[in-house]
Amino acid sequence: MTARARAVLAFAALLVGAALLLAAAGAASASAQASITARPIASALPAALPAALPAAPSGPNSPQVPAEPAAPNGGASGGDVTLSVPGQPSQVVQIIVLVTVLGVAPAILLMMTSFTKIVVVLSLTRSAIGTPTIPPNQVLVGLALFLSLFVMGPTIDAMNNAGVKPYMDGRMTSSQAISAASVPLKEFMLKHTRDEEVALMTKAAGEPMPTSRKDVGLRTLVPAFVLSELRGAFIIGFVIFVPFLVVDIVVSAILMSLGMVMLPPSLISMPFKLLLFVLVDGWSLIVTTLLGSYH
Repeated sequence: MTARARAVLAFAALLVGAALLLAAAGAASASAQASITARPIASALPAALPAALPAAPSGPNSPQVPAEPAAPNGGASGGDVTLSVPGQPSQVVQIIVLVTVLGVAPAILLMMTSFTKIVVVLSLTRSAIGTPTIPPNQVLVGLALFLSLFVMGPTIDAMNNAGVKPYMDGRMTSSQAISAASVPLKEFMLKHTRDEEVALMTKAAGEPMPTSRKDVGLRTLVPAFVLSELRGAFIIGFVIFVPFLVVDIVVSAILMSLGMVMLPPSLISMPFKLLLFVLVDGWSLIVTTLLGSYH
């Protein structure tokens, strides 16, 4: 037998031995599993079931009488609760009044102060010069606001002393404070309102004519005051427009005589109007006229 044949026989013998060993190991593991499976499990169930099952429910309890609630701060039960101290302003009422005033503040500013006349005169001045966007609206409104505060300064101080301070100190109720604070404002509006506007609004409201100016109600006084302010603002605006209108007419006549029909007169007259306004110190004159109309 050659060496190659012997090697093949030896390799075959090794394969057969390995197969026999694997078969013996598989038989041993199968017998072990069968013995574990065959072990009875009934002995473990009685110990596990009582721990898993819930206890049997008990019978219903009898109803109990609820305990009395304890009084706050250790006081006796059934005491009265006071929401606010009489004569002292409530914080809730103060907040409501503040929100209301903030909501109607623009209407109060426009209708019951000098703001209307001042802002209309400033707007007419800008239109007369021929610059519709210069100065801008923010500048005109800001200037009118500060001039209004300057004019209304004494009236605001009187309103503060008559109604606001007593109310904040707790010496007046809200209705008493409003009535006391409206007296100086009413006097200011009556001082700058014409009788014709008062008669017009009283007739429009269907009310009898008041015997004196002090008997005029705010419902008719406020629109009459606004009409008087608009009338005064338009009169001042007319006086401001006249010199600038003369400049426009002169420039247009010169351009027509020179045959420059296609050249816009407003483009040529604007520098002359600005120069005229600066030379006469126009802003000072307008502000002086506005402040003088309230004194």
